[in-house]
Amino acid sequence: MFQLGKTIVSEDVLKKEFVCNLSACKGACCIDGDAGAPLDEAETKILEDIYPKVKPFLRKEGIEAIERQGTFITTEDGELETPLIDNADCAYVIFDENNTALCAIEEAYNQGEVSWKKPVSCHLYPIRVTDYTEFSAVNYHKWQICD
Repeated sequence: MFQLGKTIVSEDVLKKEFVCNLSACKGACCIDGDAGAPLDEAETKILEDIYPKVKPFLRKEGIEAIERQGTFITTEDGELETPLIDNADCAYVIFDENNTALCAIEEAYNQGEVSWKKPVSCHLYPIRVTDYTEFSAVNYHKWQICD
């Protein structure tokens, strides 16, 4: 690990080669796991504001999950995340004709409906940033779905 100001960075971030290969994994990080995408407070306000414009792009199940849970959730640990459909898919997930998981927020962005593409944690994945009181930690999240 090395430190840049108040940020501690795992050397894996520099040493590991990674790139999102959506055609290989089919967007598994959006539908596997047991948590939604991490959000910061500013992103929760954006989600609330853009939801009416993103809603037409969502699946029925996503709309139901968001309208039941909200545009974001707060976990027992106080973390902010996107809501899930039945503790699996991110509520904002849609599928293309090849059954690849895509982001409805990003699709609304691509169609010119919103000016925000998607949460930073989704852009950076498999890099995860965790904020602590005194510093931030930047780590490479190794997950078999990214092999």
